[in-house]
Amino acid sequence: MERMEFEKHPDIEGPCNELEAGVAVGKPVTTSNVDTDFYVSEPVATPPQSYKSATQQAIFATLASLAIPFLRVDTGDGTTMEACIPIGEKLRNRVIKTVFLTNRQQTLFWLYVTDPDRPFVTKDFCAALSIPRVSFASEEHLLAMMGTPHGATTVLALVQDADQSIQLVMDRTIAQSEYISCTDGTNTGFVRLRTKHLLECYLPHTAHAPILID
Repeated sequence: MERMEFEKHPDIEGPCNELEAGVAVGKPVTTSNVDTDFYVSEPVATPPQSYKSATQQAIFATLASLAIPFLRVDTGDGTTMEACIPIGEKLRNRVIKTVFLTNRQQTLFWLYVTDPDRPFVTKDFCAALSIPRVSFASEEHLLAMMGTPHGATTVLALVQDADQSIQLVMDRTIAQSEYISCTDGTNTGFVRLRTKHLLECYLPHTAHAPILID
């Protein structure tokens, strides 16, 4: 377990204003089980014309204020990891899996960002953090604390956790990846941004330092 300290990346000068390189980067997802009828728009580098929730609006306002470039797509109902496969193909980067967890007393909360192919094993997660057993937090807690329903959980919604009640936990492999793709706070919108911009601009802005685990 490693608690990540915020440190400015040497490649970043001032705001995170590096231009997005376009969609032809990263490793595309390849699978024979992609639903060819699932709707995914072409990627764009601009925010939605209208917002479906306060959290979605806060996310794009924060990206704009920090000058963080992104690509996004509009989609069908992307609440399952299977639905995320064609989304990842369009963004040329697999969509991460994000799990919202709590202790038995429902007084402590963790947001776990992990690889989509990695099974979530409660025992392993708790052992990595040296904490008692956890379980999935309710949708009521998710809506109250981050403003997202189940299926739309996203690390970007930590902008709504003003009192830092949620501890972010992230696989080290995700933190070391070039890009990260996740929902935009809804189950019909997904964004891709550089991981270093998330770690070195966005999360310091929300005051959430991730704990990295293997």
